[in-house]
Amino acid sequence: MPELTLYHFEGCPYCSYVRNYMGQKGIKIEEKDTMRQRGAREELIKIGGKGTVPCLVIDGQALYESPDIVSWFKKNWK
Repeated sequence: MPELTLYHFEGCPYCSYVRNYMGQKGIKIEEKDTMRQRGAREELIKIGGKGTVPCLVIDGQALYESPDIVSWFKKNWK
């Protein structure tokens, strides 16, 4: 399984969509809240070039957009 980190923040509806899907499927990965965790947003910008959330970082590669993230989980999470 690749190394995964979800960058998000609590009030974001697109992030909620991803987190709800993960919760339904029992997916537990590292999560970083870009509003509450010091340095998380800057870390995301360094990785993906922008601070947009949600972002799933897969082995150091940024995947943006909630439908794309859920699709990735549907195809790759066993």
